[in-house]
Amino acid sequence: MAAAQHSQLDILFQTEHFIAVNKPADLLSVPGRGVEKIDSVVHRARAQFGFAEAVHRLDMPTSGIMLVALTKDADKALKRQFSERTTRKRYEAMIWGLPEQESGVIDQPLICDWDNRPRQIVCYEHGKASQTQWKITEKLADRCRVSLVPITGRSHQLRVHLQWLGHPILGDEFYAEGHAKLASDRLLLHAAELDFDDPVTGQRHRLSSAVPF
Repeated sequence: MAAAQHSQLDILFQTEHFIAVNKPADLLSVPGRGVEKIDSVVHRARAQFGFAEAVHRLDMPTSGIMLVALTKDADKALKRQFSERTTRKRYEAMIWGLPEQESGVIDQPLICDWDNRPRQIVCYEHGKASQTQWKITEKLADRCRVSLVPITGRSHQLRVHLQWLGHPILGDEFYAEGHAKLASDRLLLHAAELDFDDPVTGQRHRLSSAVPF
């Protein structure tokens, strides 16, 4: 189905069972607590479609592809794919500095830093297994563009893993410091591709969203 543009939601793909939204940076995926945090992808979807549930979430400062179910059955079927890791997600980011290697897999367990939540930290004793594939796609003087494929889907996984690597994502208010934090007025992380099976037909969809940085 052709992409549809709406004043409230930038819809990349739509069926009667789900929509794929191009979420802008600094918009919540789901409503938070309080009236000031009600504006979100799901709130806007409910205003337009009635029933709407977030199949998965993107961090507020992250932009890119997000799935929203429009029926309970679609919600259940799509969430099962994420939990069983049959989907494929690819992100793009700009990171500070130039890693010595061109690519690799970051395998570091993560857990919530309860004293500083929602921040996450690497923890070898209590952390949950977390893996991220990364690859440099463009080198600049003091930064580079990387392609990121999360094998697992932990909270803030990509952001913490790049920090652990010593090359935080530019503009990250939680995990970057100094020049890396000040290099951008937004987090330079974008959900660029998503592969998943249609919850009704079983057809494999591969959606993409242009990277805005």
